[in-house]
Amino acid sequence: MKILVIDTSGPVCGTAVMDEEKVYSEYTAQNRNTHSASLMPMIEAALSAAGTELKDLDAIAAVTGPGSFTGVRIGVATAKGLAHGAGIPCIPVDALEALAESAGCYDGAVCPIQDARAGQVYGAVFRNGERLTGDAPMKLEDYLEQAETLDNRFLFVGDGVPVHRRAISASLGEKAVFAPPFRSYLRPSAAGWIALNKGEKTDYLGLQATYLRPPNAQKNKKLLEAMGHE
Repeated sequence: MKILVIDTSGPVCGTAVMDEEKVYSEYTAQNRNTHSASLMPMIEAALSAAGTELKDLDAIAAVTGPGSFTGVRIGVATAKGLAHGAGIPCIPVDALEALAESAGCYDGAVCPIQDARAGQVYGAVFRNGERLTGDAPMKLEDYLEQAETLDNRFLFVGDGVPVHRRAISASLGEKAVFAPPFRSYLRPSAAGWIALNKGEKTDYLGLQATYLRPPNAQKNKKLLEAMGHE
């Protein structure tokens, strides 16, 4: 099954064309451009480099979150539009699971974390490719306390690492190690590998973003309503 992979859930925008045996092309970008400006040219380049057109694909895999609200929407909306136009299904991929897969093998717990601001992270815990906890927004200290009940060696990956590295080290000491930069971001081919092995297809209408808490716009609307403003 040949698929196009799309990820805009974090600071790195990525896309790949691959099947179960080969990555035909893979592009990532972390630059000053917004994902909305980078994504379509990268998709076109990935398809061209793979010698493939949309009509030749069997599915589009999209990382549906958690992550940046705006970023996730860009990737999911793009995947939905392309899948609808090409008449092919979509495969949703969890961002934290793909981050853990991107980190490679580790003898201990893999802890993908995204910075959720205000001292919080979006996090989960995996071991040997198996999920030990669900995705959740948590205060960093609560997340670390939960992780310590599951293992005694921890590999941290994701964009939450540079923000919280000092606090993690202070809490866990030598039990915590940190993936090098080239393994600490979500690789689109890792998301594609998950999609190819899960095979949980949906149509373009069924592909939905995963938000672990409401976007700021929704929270602000509720606050205004509570204050009596329409």
